[in-house]
Amino acid sequence: MTVLDPDTQAATATWAPDAEADEDVDETDDMPLSTRLSIADTLTLSNATCGFLAVYFTTTGVLIPHLTGSEDGGMTRHSAASAVMLMLLASVFDLFDGLVARKLRSSAMGAELDNLSDLISFGLAPAYFVAVWGMVADDAYQRVSAVAAIVVLLAVVLRLARFSCVTMPNGVFQGMPSPFGALTVVSVVLLGLPFVPTLLAIIGVAWLMVSRVEYPKPRGRLAVAMLSWIVTSMALLAAWAFEAPGGELLLQTACALQVVLGAVIPLFATARRVNAFRDNRREARAAQLP
Repeated sequence: MTVLDPDTQAATATWAPDAEADEDVDETDDMPLSTRLSIADTLTLSNATCGFLAVYFTTTGVLIPHLTGSEDGGMTRHSAASAVMLMLLASVFDLFDGLVARKLRSSAMGAELDNLSDLISFGLAPAYFVAVWGMVADDAYQRVSAVAAIVVLLAVVLRLARFSCVTMPNGVFQGMPSPFGALTVVSVVLLGLPFVPTLLAIIGVAWLMVSRVEYPKPRGRLAVAMLSWIVTSMALLAAWAFEAPGGELLLQTACALQVVLGAVIPLFATARRVNAFRDNRREARAAQLP
């Protein structure tokens, strides 16, 4: 036990309130403006909220009714469509927060918030969607589906970590972007293919996310095309959820197109690299000629 003499106690009693007051002043007045939320940060947080709600609808509308034996086909379809729509909406917020950050002020937390929100909306939400699919589908194997879900989640984690560490040329991503990968994974599940092809396609998308294949960044006309595609996908999901005539066929067509785009874009990137390599070799040979 420590014993203080009366003079020391008096000095301590006199000094302590002033020290606490100084700490309060420092905490309130010295907060840097760069750590305050910006408009772009608000859009990023909306992205994270959509990802959480996608997990919520998948749980309450698909998983719990299946476990309790109270499944309603219409409600399950609505909940699944709502979960996918929320992932699509999260990709819209992810698209616009970057555009807003380039036009307006962004805080020092912007990059970290973006990665954390993407992990929720494009890592956890689609991986959880795959895991629940493995529980409710008739021909699926629950444990194998859980492993596939973990593969998707880890692929997004590695993808986002590498994005923070590797500097790429302006206008391209290395590996399939996580929003595009998440929507492709969900599209594979909604296609309703047999278990083995679905599993292989999911693992293939996860591999593309951690690959070195270059994907163009959504800017200019490409951003407009991506936004139009997202709005169209939402409309098709709504038609499918409400069992509109031809809604299921249209949704499966859109899902198939999403998967085809995910497979074709790497082929174009590979062809571009091969052509660039050939051009460089031709230029090198031409420079060696007398």
